[in-house]
Amino acid sequence: MGSETENPTHTQQPNQHNPCFASTQNHSYEPVTNDNNKIETAYRCGGDDAHSDSRVMLVHPHSLLPIPVAPHDFQSNQNDVALPGFSVGSFFRQRSSDLSAAIVKRVSSLRQSTEEDNDGEKREVTEFNLSDVKVVVTTKREEEEASLRGRISFFSRSDCRDCTAVRRFFREKGLKFVEINIDVFGEREKELRERTGSGSVPQIFFNEKLIGGLVALNSLRNSGEFDRKVAEIVGGKAAGGNAPWPPVYGFDCAEEDHADELVGVVSVLRLRLPVQDRLRRLKMIKNCFEGNELVEALIQHFHCARNEAVEIGQQLSRKLFIHHVFGENDFEEGSNLYRFLEHEPLIPRCFNFRGTTNDNEPKTAAAICTKLTKIMSAILESYASDDRQHVDYEAISKSEEFRRYVNMTQDLQRVNLLELSENEKLAFFLNLYNAMVIHAVITVGCPEGVIDRRSFFGDFQYLVGGHPYALNSIKNGILRCNRRSPYSLVKPFSKGDKRLEVALVKLNPLLHFGLCNGTKSSPKVRFFSPHRVVDELRGAAREFFENDGIEVDLEKRTIYLTRIFKWFSGDFGQEKEILKWMLNYLDPNKAGLVTHLLGDSGPVHISYQNFDWSINS
Repeated sequence: MGSETENPTHTQQPNQHNPCFASTQNHSYEPVTNDNNKIETAYRCGGDDAHSDSRVMLVHPHSLLPIPVAPHDFQSNQNDVALPGFSVGSFFRQRSSDLSAAIVKRVSSLRQSTEEDNDGEKREVTEFNLSDVKVVVTTKREEEEASLRGRISFFSRSDCRDCTAVRRFFREKGLKFVEINIDVFGEREKELRERTGSGSVPQIFFNEKLIGGLVALNSLRNSGEFDRKVAEIVGGKAAGGNAPWPPVYGFDCAEEDHADELVGVVSVLRLRLPVQDRLRRLKMIKNCFEGNELVEALIQHFHCARNEAVEIGQQLSRKLFIHHVFGENDFEEGSNLYRFLEHEPLIPRCFNFRGTTNDNEPKTAAAICTKLTKIMSAILESYASDDRQHVDYEAISKSEEFRRYVNMTQDLQRVNLLELSENEKLAFFLNLYNAMVIHAVITVGCPEGVIDRRSFFGDFQYLVGGHPYALNSIKNGILRCNRRSPYSLVKPFSKGDKRLEVALVKLNPLLHFGLCNGTKSSPKVRFFSPHRVVDELRGAAREFFENDGIEVDLEKRTIYLTRIFKWFSGDFGQEKEILKWMLNYLDPNKAGLVTHLLGDSGPVHISYQNFDWSINS
C-alpha cells in the first residue's frame, strides 16, 4: 500500500522447473497388487467395486517409484537463484539430478530395521526390489490403522452457502473430514452423479454410506443420531475402497486443451529463423529477427505466396507468439525487428513462465477469470478463517488446489484481455491481484520493510496477455487508470505501452477495499464475479468500515481513518469530501456520529491509523 513503488531494475527469480507447491494432507494413494504380483499405484475414485473400471490407474515411469509428496517447508523471504537463460541441457541435467535426489531421499525414508521397536515388538517387514534399488516397507500397526478408521467426506462447490454450513459444522465439532470440491476437481463430478444420482451439493458420506445434504445433516443433529453415527464409524472398520477417496496429489485431470492451429508454423520458425542480437537505433537488441526473414522462411518451407506469408505473420502477432521489439506495429514485411514471446527480456522473470510459452489454443479471458475465482475461493474456504482475516499460507503451499492454480496461471500468457468489458476487467484484475499476493507470500515471503515491499510489489510478476504485470502495475496501471503510486514520480505505463489499451477508463475508488496485500491492516481477501463486481465492492467497503476502517472520538472531535485514504487521497478527494463520501458505507451508529461532527459547525480533526504490515496468517 503505502510503500508500493514502481518496478526496480533487479528482479528475484522463481525456480523455473519447480515453481509451485502442491498436495493436501487428505490426498491419498493406495498400493494395488495385480495378478503378476507387481505393485501399482492406483487412484481410487470410488464405485461399488475397488477393482472395477471406476478406478483410474495412474501410469508412472516405474510403478514402484516413490509417489509425489507435498513440499515440507514453507518458504519465507527467500527466492531461488535467477537463471541467466533457459538451456535445454541444463534443464534435463537439473531434472535428472532432482529425480535422483528425490528417489534416494524417498527410498531412504522407507528403509526400516527388523529390530525391536520401543515397545519391544517386532514389525512385519515386506521387501521388494527394483533394479539397483532395494525398498523395504513396514506394515502399519494396529493402533495406526485404528486412527485411520472411518472417513467423513463430502462433495462441494465453491461459494456454496450450504457447503459452507456443512464445513463450519464439522469444524465446530472438531472432526476431520475430506472435502472434494468439484469446481476444482472436475474429474470427480461423474463419481458424484454415479453415487448420488444428481450433481447437487453438498453430499455427505460416512465411509461409503451416503448421508445426504445439509437438510439430512441437520436432521441427524437435531435427533441426536449424529454423534452415535460418528462413534460407529470411528470405532468400526477402516474406510474401504468403496468410500470416496481424497483427491490425489500431483495429477491433473485431462482437460480439453487443444494445440493452437499455428503451433506447427511456430515450431518451424523457432528452428529456421536466425534469432540473434542486432544493432538498431544505437541499441543492441537481443534475440530478434527481421520481418522479411520470417516471410522468406514461410515461403521456402510452406511454399506459400508472399501475401499469404505476411498474413500468417500478422496472425502470429495477433495471437501473441511474436512481438515488435519497440511495440510499434503488429507485423510488417521489411527490416522491422521482432521477437518470439519467450525471448522478451522480462518474460523469464515471470512466475507463471516455465521456459517456454503455452502453445495451447488460448482460453477466453472470461473463462480463465471464472476458473481462477473458483480455485482461489476453494482455497480460502479450506485454508482461511471463516471471516477471511487469517490465511494459512503454509497449508495452501502444500495443497493440491494451489498446485492446480499455479498450473492454471500458464493459461494467462497469451490471453486476449481486450475482449473484456469494463466490469469484467475490473473483476479480472482484482481477482488476479489477490491471487498473485497469495502466490507471492508463499514464494518470496511477506514484505517486512520498505525495501522488501518495493521488491514484493514491483518484482513479483505474471506474464498476462503477452506482457509482464507486477502487483504495482495491476493496481496503479490497470485498476487506477495509470496513476502514480504513493511516493512515486512516474506513472506505471509510459506513453506507447501496449498495456495502456487494457487500463480501465474510469477509476472506482471502491477498488481499494477489494484488494488484499496479505497484511493485517489491508481489507480481507476475497474474489469477485464480473456481473456483480460493483455491488460486491460496495459490500467490501461496508464490511471494512464495520471493523477497524474508521473510529470516531466525539470528545476530541477526531475521526481516525485507515491510512489508505492518505496514500490515495487523489482517488477520494479532499478530507471533508472523503467523510461525506464515506457516509454511504457506514453503519447507522458511525454514520450518525460523523454526521453530528460535520453538522454542528465545529472543527473536525482527521487522524490516520498506523498500518500493520505484518502477515495476515
